[in-house]
Amino acid sequence: MMDRMLRGIAGSFILISLALAYYVSPTWLWFTAFVGLNLLQSAFTNWCPMMWVLRKFKR
Repeated sequence: MMDRMLRGIAGSFILISLALAYYVSPTWLWFTAFVGLNLLQSAFTNWCPMMWVLRKFKR
């Protein structure tokens, strides 16, 4: 369940930041890169900051 929420949040963040980059400012692409880098590092370290946040909200 948490993994599905994480993927949904990450996908939403990427799509929202791409829309903001298109309609508001290309600077929003840095947020897209930040989300992508977090996903990449979590693949190697098996630790994701958003999972920590989700676990805090679950309690």
